[in-house]
This record gives sequence, structure tokens and C-alpha cells, in this order.
Amino acid sequence: MKIIRLSKFLFSLLILSGALFVESCKEIKVEQSRPLVSEYSNSVFLRWNDIFLQLDRYAVGYRPGPVPHALGYLGYTAYEAVVPAMPGYNSLANLYPGLQIPAFDEEKEYHWPAVINECYAYLMKRFFFHMENEYPDLFQSIEQTRQQLYNQYATETTPEILARSVERGRSVAMALYNWERTDLEAHNAFLNPQPPYDAPTGPGYWEPTVPDFVQGLFPFWGRVRTFALPEAEQLARPPIPYSGNTQSLFYNQALEVYFRVNNIKENGPGAYEDRWMAEFWSDDILGLTFSPPARLIAVANQVVAEENLNLEETVEFYAKLGMSLNDISVGIWQSKYIYNLERPVSYIRRVVSQQYPAAGDWTTILNNPINGYEGITPAFPAYPSGHSGFAGAGGKILSAFFEFNSKHPGTFVFTDKCHISRTEFNGTPRTLASFTELAREDAYARIPLGVHFRMDCDEGLRMGELAAQRVLELPWRK
Repeated sequence: MKIIRLSKFLFSLLILSGALFVESCKEIKVEQSRPLVSEYSNSVFLRWNDIFLQLDRYAVGYRPGPVPHALGYLGYTAYEAVVPAMPGYNSLANLYPGLQIPAFDEEKEYHWPAVINECYAYLMKRFFFHMENEYPDLFQSIEQTRQQLYNQYATETTPEILARSVERGRSVAMALYNWERTDLEAHNAFLNPQPPYDAPTGPGYWEPTVPDFVQGLFPFWGRVRTFALPEAEQLARPPIPYSGNTQSLFYNQALEVYFRVNNIKENGPGAYEDRWMAEFWSDDILGLTFSPPARLIAVANQVVAEENLNLEETVEFYAKLGMSLNDISVGIWQSKYIYNLERPVSYIRRVVSQQYPAAGDWTTILNNPINGYEGITPAFPAYPSGHSGFAGAGGKILSAFFEFNSKHPGTFVFTDKCHISRTEFNGTPRTLASFTELAREDAYARIPLGVHFRMDCDEGLRMGELAAQRVLELPWRK
């Protein structure tokens, strides 16, 4: 009898174990049926970044601060919207006081490109609302893109999942936008890019420059919120002490600019290469090209497409890139208006002309083919260089993401085709041996253009790399 009872017991136990096994298999199967972000392509990002670059080209008041600010919020919003389906990644929302991300339903399925599509559409309509009247076709391209992608995704999933995904993207974008609105210095700053401020005067201090004498842009941008760069690291190291002495380091920095630009004008040795490099990396002119910070997005788009990243990798990459560009814009512009260092053209005309009289009417080689102005200099203090900061930050993120893996062990040969079809300047593609080289060329191209001293570029690069490093150090991974 004992044997029979034991057999019945074992039989019952086997039945129960089998049932549990079946149920656990069902649970595993259900979880696996919910697609992860990594299972999708990156096309949604490339599509929206292309729209951003088109808008950025013509966006009045967006250069330089609001561009990286928008890129930072766009990239970070997409990350927070989809990170629940990125195993191994953390939300960063708890790092930012006042930011509340809507709850995520783990039991439901989402179409992740549709989530990102809604994030970008919601934010870009609000970041570029001032273009609706002046550039209606460009502004309408935001909704047209959203609808085209929505229609595509409607063929890939069910109406219920698509509706849920749209709601997820919109709700997270709304949360991030409401949080962005609490940054009073940044929110809608493009509507008033030249607020009055008390600028110091005297030898060595910045003043509006020939030929257009535009007042300083975004003097208070240094107060804008950062994602990772702490306040203690936002101020640049002091520049070389100002001096009019012909034997001083400052004077020699000016001479480098003066002679290098003159060599281009006179078509001397190396002039073709210097002009090509200077014009290729400029991106200064509104309406001609996208802006300097957006240039790093244009570069990144080429690399992301070439490397065929999946959507999870792409989400992480553009979040880090955008947040780094935002943060370095804050540090650079805080430093510019604390040191208020004059531009090379002012120093060369006033001081160098005492030794070289021809320098009295010296100009840069930055020209605007749209309004005909020649010899332009950007309308804010010189030190440190914004171009160099953006290049340093972007180059660091690109290097960290693409150069140190089995496919590219420590290097990445890249040909930049951003301006391949341009006729207004030499947009012939340039090939760089690494992203570090790309960053340095972008930065130091400002010297032969005539708009920066070497020290501006040195410090901008250092600060940009630091800003990117602080973003990389955020607790992205579990």
C-alpha cells in the first residue's frame, strides 16, 4: 500500500511540475513576443535628423545655443521613452529634479519606432514654432514626416499597439518639454538672442566687428541647465594674458592668424588646403548650411548609416551626442562672456597694424554669399571657440562609440560628404584618419578662416572632450 501511495504522490507531483513548466514556457513566450528596441532599424532617427538639419539651416535665432539645446532634449527624450525595452540600460530621470517620466506598462506591447516618431514630432513643432509663418513649407514638413512614418508603421503593427505607442511617445515628450520650460534662460531663447547686457570696455575686450557690427548673441547662455557637466567645470581656464607687446604670447597668436589668412589671400604655399579646410568646416552662414553644432549630427548620420546600427544602439548614441553638445554650449558661452576676449580682427587692426600698416583694414575670409557681406566674424567673444567645443564633444562621443571595438580597434577612417554638392564654397569631401583628427581639423580650421586665435581652439577642444566625458560617465548601464 505504501508503494501505491508513493506512486500516486509522485504521479501527482509530475503532473504539477509539468503544468508549472508549461505555464513558465507560456510566460517566457509572452515576454519574448514583446519586441525590444534592438529589434528595429535606425531609420526613424535618420529621417528626423534630416528634417532637423533642414530646419536648422534657416532657423533665425537658433545659432549657436538653441541648436545643441534642442538636440540634447530630442535625443534624451527618445532615450527615456524607449529605455524600458532596452535591457541593461537605466532611466536617468532620477538625476534631474522636477522631471517626472510617465509610467510604462510592462504588460503591453509597443512599436518603438512609432514611439520615437511621436517624440520628435511633438518636440520639433514646439522648438521650431517660430518658423511656421516665415517658412511654412519647412514647418509643415514636421507633420508630414510624422504622418508618413505613422502610415508606414500602421502596416507593421496593430491599430491598438500603434495607438499605445503614439501615446507613449507623446506623453514622454510632453513631460520633457514641460521640464524644459522650467529652464527659463533656455526656453524660447531664440526669440530674443541679443538681450541687453553690461559689456566691459577697454583694450582686449570684445566689441562688435566689421563689416556688420552685430551685437553679442546669447550673453546669458551660460546659465542654461546642463545634463552632466557640473558647474565647477563649466568655466574655461584663463586665456593667455592680454598684451600689445610684440614679443608677447598674445601678439604671436594674432600674428599666426594674420599671416595665415594673408597667405590664403595671396595664394601662397598651402593656401588651397587652408582655404578648403576653413570653408569646409565653417557652417557659419544662416540660410547657407546647417549650423556648427548640427554639423556633428550631419557627420553622425553618415557614420550611423554606414555602420548599420540597430535602434537601441542609435538611441543611446544620439542621446549621448545631443546631451554633450548641449552641455558644452553652456560651458563655452559662460566662458565667452566672463572673459570677453576680443576677436583677432579687432586686435590685428588696432595693434598689429602698428608694426604692419597693411593690417589696418585686414579682414577674415568668412564671406556671406547670401547678403554679400565679406570678412565676417561671428557675433560673440572669441575665447574659447564654440566650433572647437562642439567638435571636441562630438569627436569624443563618436570615438567612444565607434573606434574601440573589434571592427574598428582604436581608429575609424571616415570621409565627410556633408557638403559634397555645394558650389558656393569648396565642399569636396575630406577624409580623416580618426574622429580625434576630425575634431582637431574642425577646431583649428577657425584659424585660417581668421576668426579665432589658437588658444581659443585649444581650450574649446579640451572643454568639449570634458563635457562628453561627463555625459559618458552618467549611469547609463545597469
